[in-house]
Amino acid sequence: MTTQTKPIELHYWPTPNGWKITIYLEEAGLPYEMHYVNIGKGEQFEPSFLKIAPNNRMPAIVDPEGPGGQPISVFESGAILQYLGRKTGQFYPSDERARVEVDQWLFWQMGGLGPMAGQAHHFRQYAPEKVPYAIDRYTNEVNRLYGVMNRRLADREFLAGEYSIADMASIGWVKPHENQGQDLNDFPNLKRWFETIMARPAVIRALEVGQEHRRNIAEDKEAQKVLFGQRAR
Repeated sequence: MTTQTKPIELHYWPTPNGWKITIYLEEAGLPYEMHYVNIGKGEQFEPSFLKIAPNNRMPAIVDPEGPGGQPISVFESGAILQYLGRKTGQFYPSDERARVEVDQWLFWQMGGLGPMAGQAHHFRQYAPEKVPYAIDRYTNEVNRLYGVMNRRLADREFLAGEYSIADMASIGWVKPHENQGQDLNDFPNLKRWFETIMARPAVIRALEVGQEHRRNIAEDKEAQKVLFGQRAR
């Protein structure tokens, strides 16, 4: 078990991807200090942030006690979870077979659940005009993915058996299920998993971080221009 003496810098905004990292830090009991990145105002494009997050997306961390005792920065939420899991030995098994089990579901979230739920959010909540094909396409795909989770959780408590970074990565994308056009009553195993994780004290604390900064992007046209009109610069 690694003892962290200096706080980890967390560059964050309260979104499903940001929540992944506050959940881990709270669950692992690691000290951290907040650096809010207001994505609605374009702070993700500031040169100081791009040095640690070249994809201009949060979250990102700077660990002053990185490998060899030297600072290290990490971007991409999945990579951050793996890094912290390896560093602390918590919620990310060292046994290869068990670790592969976790990695499969972490990458499933990164490549499937997150992007598809994000597109469902976009076309259902933010698109300036309703596009029925896009709404149906992504709502149906999220429904399929929820079905995958529901079957997976039929005979185990968590996605990889034991509670892990795979669950931390996924919970924030199930939290806004209503905005994705989904009813958890259609997925009883998923609903049980969701309620179990949402009741964890560390998760409750993690989801409260930065809540005072949240606002309704659907009603903020200027923020939408920043978030949805990005091109190479």
